[in-house]
Amino acid sequence: MTKPFEGAISRFHDEEAPDEIRRILRDAGKDDITSPRFPYPSKWKRKDYEAEMAALQIELVKMQAWVKETGQRVVVVFEGRDAAGKGGTISRFSENLNPRGARVVALAKPSEIEAGQWYFQRYVRELPTRGEIVFLDRSWYNRAVVEPVFGFADETQVERFYEQVAPFEKMLVDDGIRLFKIWINVGRATQLERFLKRENDPLKQWKLSWIDVEGLRKWDDYTARIATMFERSDFDFAPWTVIRGDDKRRARVGAIRRVLGALDYTDKDAEAVCALDPKVAGGVDIWPRD
Repeated sequence: MTKPFEGAISRFHDEEAPDEIRRILRDAGKDDITSPRFPYPSKWKRKDYEAEMAALQIELVKMQAWVKETGQRVVVVFEGRDAAGKGGTISRFSENLNPRGARVVALAKPSEIEAGQWYFQRYVRELPTRGEIVFLDRSWYNRAVVEPVFGFADETQVERFYEQVAPFEKMLVDDGIRLFKIWINVGRATQLERFLKRENDPLKQWKLSWIDVEGLRKWDDYTARIATMFERSDFDFAPWTVIRGDDKRRARVGAIRRVLGALDYTDKDAEAVCALDPKVAGGVDIWPRD
């Protein structure tokens, strides 16, 4: 089987990955969590996860009906480490929603015209109208992390972003938009494990890009940029929610509960939308800084 990028992920594992990461992956069982920091040793049992998710899907449909009836505008920003599970989490949010009122936006690399515009301009075009929910699969926070890590933005551009992001998000919130910012984190072993699975699965190889390959070598650079992002953009009016994503099942449920729990929609089932698991979801304080 032909592997993307001539098997660069496997080569990184064999030749460049830290010995501790290789040891964790070698010794992990099928259902083990490969991040030593994760508070649970194994994945959530499928039957328990599916029962919780089924109840939450009903709540999401109720929430969308309320959004439409009351003219709410909801934006959910999904950011995170590569292979953290953003796409799968968004799919669990949207799979039973009416696509006429719920959009997933995953913008490609800026065009030449977009590159010459105000940085936030192309995201403004995607903001919801009355009665609509928008899920952003990556967002304006590209300027805070990915772009400077890879040299796509210089420090002047990054600083301008930080000067503008607070008033930009304050304008959105003050205008009535319900803005959620979700960061899904994974450990280094989990990330490499997922990349290896993608490399070896013909149905998932399309998910890999050269940025993923090069990003494996930039773990520490990412970490530094993420820390700065949290320090400078965790606003009272638009806080970050951090989800520990090493177990995709717990992460998906945590993200959905975060959004549903903050919205006062009709006929909310408090038992289904219960409190977040503080071991899995919380503020920026649960993000590992080393």
